[in-house]
Amino acid sequence: MKKRIAVLPGDGIGKEVTRGAVDVLKAIGERFGHQFYFSYGKIGGSAVDSFGTPLPDETVELCRESDAVLLGAVGGPKYDQLPVHLRPERGLLKIRKELGLYANLRPTLYYSSLAESSPLRKEIIEDVDMVMVRELTGGLYFGKPSERSTQNGQDVVVDTLFYQREEMTRVIKLAFDLARQRKGKVTSVDKANVLESSRMWREVAEEVSKAYPDVTLEHVLVDNAAMQLIKNPRKFDVVVTENMFGDILSDEASVLTGSLGMLPSASLSEKGPYLYEPIHGSAPDIEGQNVANPLASILSAAMMLRLSFGLEEEAKAVENAVNEVLNAGYRTKDISSFGKKQVSTTEMIEEVKATILDHETILNIMGAYA
Repeated sequence: MKKRIAVLPGDGIGKEVTRGAVDVLKAIGERFGHQFYFSYGKIGGSAVDSFGTPLPDETVELCRESDAVLLGAVGGPKYDQLPVHLRPERGLLKIRKELGLYANLRPTLYYSSLAESSPLRKEIIEDVDMVMVRELTGGLYFGKPSERSTQNGQDVVVDTLFYQREEMTRVIKLAFDLARQRKGKVTSVDKANVLESSRMWREVAEEVSKAYPDVTLEHVLVDNAAMQLIKNPRKFDVVVTENMFGDILSDEASVLTGSLGMLPSASLSEKGPYLYEPIHGSAPDIEGQNVANPLASILSAAMMLRLSFGLEEEAKAVENAVNEVLNAGYRTKDISSFGKKQVSTTEMIEEVKATILDHETILNIMGAYA
């Protein structure tokens, strides 16, 4: 198989973790006989520095011509004082619009080897296996007007939450389709006791559910959902919600695995390339220190293999390699614990690659450390 992948490293640790995903994809290509061609583009702060805009036209065109897109992270304190339209995050929002990326899938999986990294008790997080489906192109982040002004001598601000029914329908249908492949349960999260947009969201969820008699639908208010994620996360299978709620809840879910550095994501479109990225930010405080966790980016590459290229065996090879490396005791700084071997970003990448290319390699390496 031959596939072209657009790589947008972005800012901060984005450059470090995307390198890991690229190296692992190359290892998969070597093991299974595929050819992956990588082309690089700029987004976020690095694009502002080079082109004066957070998303150059060249980057959009590169992505459209590719079979999939791998993204690092954007942002950093050096850009905080820029006008809103030049902020790195605007590049991220715009690429979603340009590519029609309407749904973000964020799986959260329990790793028994990382139970000690979570602040929650093992009996709470054990066997957690959920996917959060977040609407990505509507809601508060895209509504107009969104502005700050002065009225009658007072500082005022307005943000507008805007949705079309069809935007809600397509992402909720996706959640139901996904639930059919899993445990058959959809949890729709809203704030229907306060927001008109949430009341329509709930209506749409009920309408969609009629076509899926084999899938159970439950409605949960967002504040209760936040509590249940920490109190009883095993109750969730597929969670679907609007843009801002999904942004917040999926970050909260990271404590279940112990670190944002473990959570991958995939952003889906109705046509055109999908985009894959770790859910963490650019972490400028650790940029260049070679301590960032590359596993979320590597697991995002596994999602790419499965969802964009239909390569299930190859995707499982990546996921199994990550599991083996964790079970062998290797940890980056964010998930390190007593008795485990703390390694750098580069070393973690090399361990995963070695496991993919030679199953025996990791056993030999561990024997050397014994």
